[in-house]
Amino acid sequence: MRSNGRLVSDLRTVKFYCNYTKYAEGSVLVEFGDTRVLCNVSIDQKVPSFLKGKGQGWLTAEYSMLPRATNSRGARESMRGRPAGRTMEIQRLIGRSLRAVLDLKRLGERTIHVDCDVIQADGGTRTAAITGSFVAIHNAVDKLLKENQIGESPITDFVAAVSVGIYNNIPMVDLDYQEDSQCETDMNLVMTGEGGFVEIQGTAEGKTFHTDELEEMLRLGKNAINRLVSLQKKTLIQA
Repeated sequence: MRSNGRLVSDLRTVKFYCNYTKYAEGSVLVEFGDTRVLCNVSIDQKVPSFLKGKGQGWLTAEYSMLPRATNSRGARESMRGRPAGRTMEIQRLIGRSLRAVLDLKRLGERTIHVDCDVIQADGGTRTAAITGSFVAIHNAVDKLLKENQIGESPITDFVAAVSVGIYNNIPMVDLDYQEDSQCETDMNLVMTGEGGFVEIQGTAEGKTFHTDELEEMLRLGKNAINRLVSLQKKTLIQA
């Protein structure tokens, strides 16, 4: 039992609030416990210059953390002139993860813009952003289909993400900030609904981890992602 009452295999309470904003083609506020991320999806009827005339679309993602998303105010990155290295890494991860389950040729020459803004951070912001953004993309694609802008959905599978790690020598899933900031191993998993790995990011923090611990983290993460995909499906049915 963890200090917050969860078992090592337990996710925090996960909620999706669809159509959270008025103007975006797809919009979801996702909650993983006290972590809250607003995921807005916009459809642009053109592609970047390197894809013009190739008959396929594109997806790009941006990520930011609002100044008071944490326990002390941080400066807006726009005031610094450019995104920080961590922000760039997370944006690329979100984009790769979501493109993994899209047939971009079916999208036509359109660009899906995904904007992930962290309203409140308590660990796992990037995994919450990926998981919530997929639901928002699904809603946006449904609008394209209803308006007959595309003939078939470009979505080929579900995708979700979760953090896993070793804290106090125990593998566990969906770490909150307290656990994440003190863990011996920090890992993020991105997987499809069919069980394929999109990304595995794992780092030892001062203490190495071994094969049996890696296998246990993968097992915990896979089971958690299966539950997240089930929640995504339930949310989309109800939306």
